[in-house]
Amino acid sequence: MLARVIQPAIDVLRRRSTPYRGLLYAGLALTSKGVKVVEFNARFGDPETQVVLDRLVTPLAGLLHAAAAGDLAAAPALSWLPGAAVTVVLAAEGYPESPVKGDKITFNSYSERSRAYLLHAGTSWSGADLVSAGGRVLNAVGSGPDLAAARAAAYQVAECVQMRGGWYRHDIAASADRL
Repeated sequence: MLARVIQPAIDVLRRRSTPYRGLLYAGLALTSKGVKVVEFNARFGDPETQVVLDRLVTPLAGLLHAAAAGDLAAAPALSWLPGAAVTVVLAAEGYPESPVKGDKITFNSYSERSRAYLLHAGTSWSGADLVSAGGRVLNAVGSGPDLAAARAAAYQVAECVQMRGGWYRHDIAASADRL
């Protein structure tokens, strides 16, 4: 996909004298007619980016500095953890149309049998309480030796979150796990 999707996009930017420096994520869809580009995104907060960063061993700060300085070609080759990662978005009631804000978030105990963690997306403090402050409230990231283990880890940590009206999809990575 790098040669077929990403590099042509970078080449067009270069030809237009608008070189790109930073993180570029290509959202792709596999169709019966081949790969189609859904979107290009440049944010770290997206679940798609979070699973990629979960696997990255190479220190991110050095890569960001090299990109900002225009010296990314001199950066070391990227090193990746083996295995897979899955992100499950925990959303507020009413998401995406009109998410409810201000709902208290609590956590049940979590048995750390697998590698999983939560990333804040739309949270805030109300006094001493953590509360929802947007549609995508938390992202549960799980990783493991394969997609099934990563998916199980993400859902295990997602189940520990308590938020009135909060919800998440239960089918994330399910079809990919069967491939």
